[in-house]
Amino acid sequence: MARQRFAIELGYAADLHGEDMTKAAVRAVRDAVSRVCLCGIMEICGRDRFQGVFVHADVAVPDPERVDREAVLACIPIGETSLNLVPGGMSVPGIEVPCFAPGVSNIVVACAALTVSVETDTEGAADGSKKPACGCAAKAD
Repeated sequence: MARQRFAIELGYAADLHGEDMTKAAVRAVRDAVSRVCLCGIMEICGRDRFQGVFVHADVAVPDPERVDREAVLACIPIGETSLNLVPGGMSVPGIEVPCFAPGVSNIVVACAALTVSVETDTEGAADGSKKPACGCAAKAD
């Protein structure tokens, strides 16, 4: 079995008043999830559910060590999931709103890239290369 990329979707989001890295990262992943429709997994691969689906999230925030990994992974509603957190995104001056986060004024921006892969059957082609076989692995019975 081999994994083949099926879709890549990008998401962007911010925490406007709390400098909360997790909140920004979660919102960025949800933004990406909200724009991707994976009907081809069912219709082209002939699956009855999302078996053999893998979703990897790359998320960039200014301070990745402050992100709750489990909270971000929980936003991905299907498949086996993985997460890579990297320094990036943006932090820009905002305005302090004491009732939201006393002493905090920066806006934190996160960027997310979700890569959806599916497990497929492969067979050797005449030229020796590996090419997807007709259909996908884990087909519905």
